[in-house]
Amino acid sequence: MRKTGIIILLGIFSVLSVWAEDVVYLTTEQFKARIFDYRHNKEWQYAGDKPCVIDFYTTWCGPCKRLAPIMEEMSQKYCDQVIFYKADTERERELAYVFGINSIPQVLYIPTEGKPMLLKGLYPKEEIEKIIDEFLLKKER
Repeated sequence: MRKTGIIILLGIFSVLSVWAEDVVYLTTEQFKARIFDYRHNKEWQYAGDKPCVIDFYTTWCGPCKRLAPIMEEMSQKYCDQVIFYKADTERERELAYVFGINSIPQVLYIPTEGKPMLLKGLYPKEEIEKIIDEFLLKKER
């Protein structure tokens, strides 16, 4: 009985930690499954049901480190409306190559319909909010 209780508690904690995770770390395989399988499709068609944001970064990049808390804040603000991902360009080289990521940070904004938008560089929080509101959620400010 004691082992069963511990296993159940561990399962509950692992589920809660997934729920508590705001920004999801994205692999190339997850990208192909959740967002777009570029190996089998030529024409862009987003597979998700909510808009998403992908922050392409590396661990040593200063501007990437400054962008990280902004993305965390945005993921909390828009948690029911937008999915936030991070893709480490050093680990996910294929994905970085597919999008031509040659400088970081770069952020890919993907609406549920239409083409995605890739922006290079570190943008202020207010500009990121504007992009999310107007481009992804189609809200007027």
